[in-house]
Amino acid sequence: MAINLQKGQRQAINAPKFTIGLGWDVNSSSTGTSFDLDASIFVMGDNKKLLSDQHFVFYNNLVSPDGSVEHTGDNLTGEGGGDDEQIKIDLSKADSKVTEICVVVTIHDAETRRQNFGQVRNSYVRIVDAATNEVILKYELEEDFSIETAVEFGRIYKRGDEWKFEAVGVGMKGGLQDYLNKYN
Repeated sequence: MAINLQKGQRQAINAPKFTIGLGWDVNSSSTGTSFDLDASIFVMGDNKKLLSDQHFVFYNNLVSPDGSVEHTGDNLTGEGGGDDEQIKIDLSKADSKVTEICVVVTIHDAETRRQNFGQVRNSYVRIVDAATNEVILKYELEEDFSIETAVEFGRIYKRGDEWKFEAVGVGMKGGLQDYLNKYN
């Protein structure tokens, strides 16, 4: 049975292999231009910085150097039910320096298209055990991010020998470059 998290809550992930599923819908009264939301993963060390440029996993760099993080590809529309983008995680392959995996979703070309997360609804992140295909946890973003064009959905972090997920849900007015500046 999946655990539904609220913003700020944390939950242990007792599965070495899992899939991060991200989903969203666009409000029907949108800008008339299609939305392209992009999931990005920042694989970081103790200093909360990327281990290397290749540890930034997104639609143009689908796999981390150690093979522990794999982006399954860019969904350009977000149409239909279920997960819109997925990232496969295998913690058994993670470099020993990895202590945090940050999950960010940005709106591609948001400024030009005049789009923001206030026009997006039913946003969620969920973690599915790869072995059993059961949902371990789910976090639904319920806030109205009316000016934000990027949201840190959650983070997976290591404490001792245990990996945990934290429901972050913090928006940023800016784009992917702002997160790269923060974590590089």
